[in-house]
Amino acid sequence: MTTAPPLFDRSLVWFRRDLRCFDHAALYAALKHSQSVYCVFVFDKSLLQDLAPHDRRVWFIHASIRELARELTKLGGQLIVRYGIAEDEIPALAVELKVSAVFANHDYEPQAIRRDANVQNRLASFGCALHTRKDQVIFEKDEVLSLAGTPFSVFTPYKNAWLKKFYADGSDFFSKPYPVDTYANRFASDLPDALRSIPSLKDMGFSDAPTSQMNLPTGMSGGAILLEDFLQRIQRYDHARDFPSVKGPSYLSVHLRFGTVSVRHLVREAMACMRTAADQAGAQVWLAELIWRDFYFQILHHHPHVAERSFKPAYDAIQWEQGAHAERLFAAWCEARTGYPLVDAAMMQLNQTGYMHNRLRMVAACFLIKDLGIDWRWGERYFARHLNDFDLSANNGGWQWASSSGCDAQPYFRIFNPITQSEKFDAEGKFIRHYLPQLGKLTNKQIHAPWQHHSDVLRSAGLTLGKDYPLPIVEHEQARTATLARYAVVKKAGEKNAP
Repeated sequence: MTTAPPLFDRSLVWFRRDLRCFDHAALYAALKHSQSVYCVFVFDKSLLQDLAPHDRRVWFIHASIRELARELTKLGGQLIVRYGIAEDEIPALAVELKVSAVFANHDYEPQAIRRDANVQNRLASFGCALHTRKDQVIFEKDEVLSLAGTPFSVFTPYKNAWLKKFYADGSDFFSKPYPVDTYANRFASDLPDALRSIPSLKDMGFSDAPTSQMNLPTGMSGGAILLEDFLQRIQRYDHARDFPSVKGPSYLSVHLRFGTVSVRHLVREAMACMRTAADQAGAQVWLAELIWRDFYFQILHHHPHVAERSFKPAYDAIQWEQGAHAERLFAAWCEARTGYPLVDAAMMQLNQTGYMHNRLRMVAACFLIKDLGIDWRWGERYFARHLNDFDLSANNGGWQWASSSGCDAQPYFRIFNPITQSEKFDAEGKFIRHYLPQLGKLTNKQIHAPWQHHSDVLRSAGLTLGKDYPLPIVEHEQARTATLARYAVVKKAGEKNAP
């Protein structure tokens, strides 16, 4: 039996949010179907120009790119790294290298879709094709639909259909790895020296600070370290994940965001734990979190308006706080000055590290929206600027969930009490004390709502409210009443549209 010859003489693999050289759909496809394969990553000026010079994500990407370059060299390849506008750099490099195809993995964000369409048109103008593959999800776009053939807007039915398809159509097929090593001999070996350099962070206008400040291992090796650690404690994930002072999460979200881990590999690991662990609940809940990623990606695909507006149109009629008053409230939230310790500790964690515990993302978001009356889009944009793991679909989905305006969101009348959330999920105040050391001498009872205790008691703990720590900027019960009134427009719309 003879093997079919490769379809392309020369091809180029364009790395984007898939910074690894194993189990990589586009890289595997290019190697399999080409005689010679080049690889490129572009630090895209159009994306970087709005970032702060100390943006941690750029440090993470830069460190991960350096590792990717080293690992590709071990396989026999080379990584070209450009700093420019990707829509210009990719066609120009395709011409320079005389490739007849560019391979990349799907990107589902509206801006990326427009970028890829422009690149495809420019490549086609000189006879070069753009081929894209599914890589960052298990199921995408229209692959999981209802029996009526429509996209899901509620998670649990989607998850059930996802699992049914996964098992019925062959779990090994959907989670199997792409064996890049099989065709490693097809990496191009004639790369000019001029194309081998990697621009420094300073070259691109970013602070050349050590990535160790992030307290997060980078690149493929970093993702592997975190996964190995998490698998030792996955059995307790279902309950440990809710407590911010406990080592409960996987901490893999930034690695999923930039593709230094393979989602197929993570699903395989989750399935293996579900088959072998005595307590399967942790692995089942973690798998559900991976399915949530697919869910939000398909929501963004079918309802791209969510990037700017509410999933539920009636919620765009809500009148949020405006003007200088709103600006003052928002600034207090951003700067951890709300007077509610759990909320402020959460914001301190975000501002200092670029990470926020998932439970606290819900608490902080609900407080901004339903205690302060601030438009959810303000908070969404703040998270987008500061989260290491920012992903448009998941960030948007989380904020619309908190505002009750999204698909499968919490009811508008469900309003988190920041004090009871603190008492439940940080009962001993360990997390609060870590990020708000000025509250460190308060008792476990006092620390959740210091203003409820006599000033003499607080002074004995070295705390004067209004000086060492702010008084609450709103009173929760009053804010709750105001929120129910604010959301009345939604209730009226529902009654009007009722059959």
